[in-house]
Amino acid sequence: MSTLKFDFTVDKKAQTVYITREFDANLNLVWDAFTKAELLDQWVAPAPFKAKTKYMNFTEGGKRFYAMVSPDGQEGWIIQQYKSITPKTNFQFFNTFADKDENPAPTGSDWDFTFTEEQGRTTVAITIYNESLERMERMIEMGFKEGFNASLTNLEQLIQSLK
Repeated sequence: MSTLKFDFTVDKKAQTVYITREFDANLNLVWDAFTKAELLDQWVAPAPFKAKTKYMNFTEGGKRFYAMVSPDGQEGWIIQQYKSITPKTNFQFFNTFADKDENPAPTGSDWDFTFTEEQGRTTVAITIYNESLERMERMIEMGFKEGFNASLTNLEQLIQSLK
């Protein structure tokens, strides 16, 4: 039985999702898993989907442009625009769906990741603010919680294999 913390809270009034997840790994490894394309592509898509990064520039103002690829090869593209980065502590990006030519959807969400380490375990606190309640509700209805939880399970397995 895992004693690692996991919390997923939806605050519809604030149009915000709060996720806290603890990993049995040091800060450097967890930070890398969230900030390096070659590692992100190994865990961020819930099975049977795969993630495929076209490019990633992890700098303030930089972008990650990647696709979630279905088993039959359909691609759902996503743009993440990095707004701020404090190494090994915090980063923030604006996330939006896009087409293959990088034309963004009209709405998106602001993601804020905070990393802390205590006694060899790293906790990641994620806040996701949606521009509209409708967008957030649609995300939840589409299985965001289940999909994100599956992705975090992939991440836990990746981290264990890299330790």
